[in-house]
Amino acid sequence: MDERQKSSRAGWLPKWLAPRGLSRPRIGVVTDSASCLPAAFRDRPGFVEVDIPIIVDNHVQGSDTQALMMGLAMGKAVKTSRPAPGEFARVYRQLLDSGCDHVISIHISGALSGTADAARLAAADFGHQVTVLDSRTVALPLGFAVADVLDARDAGAPVEMLEQIVRMSTASSVYFAVPSLEQLRRGGRISALSSVLGSLLNVKPILTIDQGAICALEKPRSFARAQARLVALALGDARAAKGPVRLGVMHFGAVELATEIATELGPSSSQPVVIESLPAVLAAHTGMGVLAVSVAPLDPQPATDSLEPAGP
Repeated sequence: MDERQKSSRAGWLPKWLAPRGLSRPRIGVVTDSASCLPAAFRDRPGFVEVDIPIIVDNHVQGSDTQALMMGLAMGKAVKTSRPAPGEFARVYRQLLDSGCDHVISIHISGALSGTADAARLAAADFGHQVTVLDSRTVALPLGFAVADVLDARDAGAPVEMLEQIVRMSTASSVYFAVPSLEQLRRGGRISALSSVLGSLLNVKPILTIDQGAICALEKPRSFARAQARLVALALGDARAAKGPVRLGVMHFGAVELATEIATELGPSSSQPVVIESLPAVLAAHTGMGVLAVSVAPLDPQPATDSLEPAGP
């Protein structure tokens, strides 16, 4: 792994964070499998990722991507279901019993999934010990936000700062090129596009997330053009950013094309471009062959005026 990926970015955190050696609250972090969280962050202590299950031909498959690929290839009915509130309750209890003073639970946009609602139902039994946040986004923008939260938490940031980092995830952009809208239509994720669905079915649309929901951005006539537009959109966002950015590429069953895109984006990213396979919960709606790009600030800077300790 590149050294730039290994190192923590704790240096950009505010200097008022608790000095090393002083008592800091232990904060558990929870997210869901729609986050596309880079693998380097998955083994952090005090962190749990809850699966959003996929259902293939009425059989619950958890997050089994092989079962999903088989189901899609055979034309079987594929859908997803939010995790049970009891699963979140089990995870929250596990983290609190392990010594965490607080748990922050960060999830896929509520406009796309009932996952955050399920988390809130579970959190109601834990009072102020659990904070549930709707990220208003999905995929790598969510994954980057969770990664930033883990870095900040490990550097001693308080819950209030972690909440601000999550809210800033909406400053990230994400664009999806899907070979077909059929899976999104079946899953009910494009109801807002019903007025243009007829024309979109004959093109290779580029979709984005706006205000937490899926919306159509462009309608290229071929997937090659869609791929080129993904690169152009990502590069445009990187140039327009006020500071350094990190870029990521996502795919499902299209690793060679994803690698091509990552190579084109590399010079514009302050870190090596992340390449991630879409998790099963997202691929269940986008189908095989989807490509996506994401642009996110490298060092998000939450406002800290209200968080600074009072003077003597």
